[in-house]
Amino acid sequence: MLLLVFATLLGVLLDAGDTLQIQCYQCEEMKHNDCSTPEYIVNCTVNVQDMCQKEVLVKSDGIHYRKSCASSGACLIASSGYQQFCTGRLNSVCISCCNTPLCNGPKRKRPTNSAATTTLQTHRPLLLFLLTLLLLPLT
Repeated sequence: MLLLVFATLLGVLLDAGDTLQIQCYQCEEMKHNDCSTPEYIVNCTVNVQDMCQKEVLVKSDGIHYRKSCASSGACLIASSGYQQFCTGRLNSVCISCCNTPLCNGPKRKRPTNSAATTTLQTHRPLLLFLLTLLLLPLT
């Protein structure tokens, strides 16, 4: 029984590391994508704002950017709602959502992840459950 409790606590502790605070760029109505510098980086609200949002507005005086933290639901609804207005022409509004740190900044090359690491992280709860089942006969 003690082993079962230990395995469960270990699982909870390992899973607690999955709650990460995402960082995004945040600015209002900036021209020329100026707000993709360190002074515009903010920490988003943990477990609430889990995405970064980027709005690109085409106005008569040029392209303007709005960047912020967002909840996944609100961001995805906004981006799909404005899809019809994302034309690239005057008065165009394009909204995009992403869920990696600082992803609403300038485009950059993505580092390649090991498939084994990704699979292990994805299946962590299942692996912990199986480990618990294996350890049950020992108690």
